[in-house]
Amino acid sequence: MTKPDILIVKPGNQKKNYGELSAFNLTAIEPPLWASLLAGYLRKLGYIVELKDAEVEEWSYEDTAQHIKDINPLLTVFSVSGTNPSASTMNMPGTGIVFRHLKTIAPHIRTLYHGLHPSALPERTLKEETADFVCQGEGFYTLPKLIDALKNGETGFDIEGLWYKTDDGKVKSNPRAPILKNLDDLPMPAWDLLPMKKYRAHNWHCFDDINNRQPYGVLYTSLGCPYNCTFCCINAIFGKSGIRHRSPQTVIEEIDFLVNNYGIRNIKIIDELFAFKEDRVVEICDLIIERNYNLNMWAYARVNSVTPRMLEKMKQAGINWVAYGFETGTKKVLKGVNKGYNLDILENVVKMTYNTNQHIVANFIFGLPDDNFDTMQETLSLAIEINAEWANFYSTMAYPGSKLYEEAVQQNLALPEAWQDFSQYSYQSFPLPTKYLTSGEVLSFRDYAFHTYFENPRYLDNINKKFGIETVRHIQQMTKHRLERKHRQF
Repeated sequence: MTKPDILIVKPGNQKKNYGELSAFNLTAIEPPLWASLLAGYLRKLGYIVELKDAEVEEWSYEDTAQHIKDINPLLTVFSVSGTNPSASTMNMPGTGIVFRHLKTIAPHIRTLYHGLHPSALPERTLKEETADFVCQGEGFYTLPKLIDALKNGETGFDIEGLWYKTDDGKVKSNPRAPILKNLDDLPMPAWDLLPMKKYRAHNWHCFDDINNRQPYGVLYTSLGCPYNCTFCCINAIFGKSGIRHRSPQTVIEEIDFLVNNYGIRNIKIIDELFAFKEDRVVEICDLIIERNYNLNMWAYARVNSVTPRMLEKMKQAGINWVAYGFETGTKKVLKGVNKGYNLDILENVVKMTYNTNQHIVANFIFGLPDDNFDTMQETLSLAIEINAEWANFYSTMAYPGSKLYEEAVQQNLALPEAWQDFSQYSYQSFPLPTKYLTSGEVLSFRDYAFHTYFENPRYLDNINKKFGIETVRHIQQMTKHRLERKHRQF
């Protein structure tokens, strides 16, 4: 067997990150977009590439290290990245265990961190972990040059985007690499290297058929976000805010591939902001409508960018769920995190979405800097009024790469002691305190809000009318599970 030039691994830490939610199979297991993008790109350049997903394979940390040893690549990359802002940071501890174990059983294999968290904190990552390298940025320019340098036996690495340790332990850095300007230069993600039949959609995504959540695919039509919300770290991998789009033709080619090769019907459009430019959204949707695939998709939208025409076309194409970042029910709190939309238009957007018979995923954050108990109650009241078919209730986390993290460090605010504590649902979860509330008070209100919402008779009646009694029972079973929390105060 030919030795691979590079092995890209998606780490797994599902049980610790999601606690009982993982055991109850409420969470999704997504195909790893960034790992697949890198694998496809490097393979196109002629490198020998392997791709493994430790999470979906349910490998232990020791198993993962042993698989890496057996494959014996020149370079192993852990792509510690995800579409949720928390997905990178909370996976750092498990990744570190794997790399440390790998160094004891195969010290000759060179290792690299890639993803949101390493890009946000490259120097700290190198100092804290045993990896040889950190890629700051996308990796499309950095990784090919690093592979070539390792093949040539080089020990100095003048490569844009690369951080590394010298033989005497010093940290060396290089300037950031440029971002890839034209996304159509990227080939299709290397989905063929993954066990696509094993991936699982969110429970709510399949409320109309709750027992059939597999197979599941993800699709990107753009990268990045043009906005600068202070709580978001998603642009850390790019180095700045902004958005780049794929052409509609490459998007539909990938949908064709997922449908025809894997029979995938449930798809997440992974863009930070899909519903952004009306004409582009309509063009993509028309291509999907022509194929009559009967898809069940969901996508992110922004309250101040959706239009009736956009939503109508999305529904016709099979985008049945629209996820909005409402965040809070208070104007002052919203303004304080630079969200940049007017709460006064929210009611009309909700009506507009329901008029197209789409379902809403309503996202709310408790514990934003200006929050107190009264404003958090206003947010909960707004959620109950909207009565979305699904609501995500988050505690505010100052994720590395976000403006909130920078401010928290500058102000010496209480931050989680370990990266694991950035997980929303773990036992150790430790939100950012507000100007008026402790971390424990924020966390406690968030958990209270979750059960208040999902146990509300009005909500359950809505679910029964739209999806049936089996889905209601599923939700009732879900709410029987109460998360164990180290820092909860009431």
